[in-house]
Amino acid sequence: MQIEILKSKVHRVVVTEANLNYAGSLTLDEDLMDAANMIENEKITIVNVNNGERLETYLIKGKRGSGVVCLNGPAARKGTEGDIIIVISYASMDFEEAKTFKPSLVFPGEGNKL
Repeated sequence: MQIEILKSKVHRVVVTEANLNYAGSLTLDEDLMDAANMIENEKITIVNVNNGERLETYLIKGKRGSGVVCLNGPAARKGTEGDIIIVISYASMDFEEAKTFKPSLVFPGEGNKL
């Protein structure tokens, strides 16, 4: 049996930008992506702590070390600069493997830095 479990989480980053006129997605600092074991184009869920919005989209690499967290396209309607969000990705795996799997959890500090 395959189940879907938490693979990666970037917890409580601050949105630095919302760009409505972009083709959709979340731009995330590449340092945060690496630390959370996430890759470009990976499907993610974004949870907005400020307004309770949840959405699915995909990741785009942001400039390494920049702290960028940019809601793009329609996602820009779900949050604004200064909002706190959680970025989550999931993985499908065998039930027995899932019992021992350890997700990558990242808790950035000020400026969305590691």
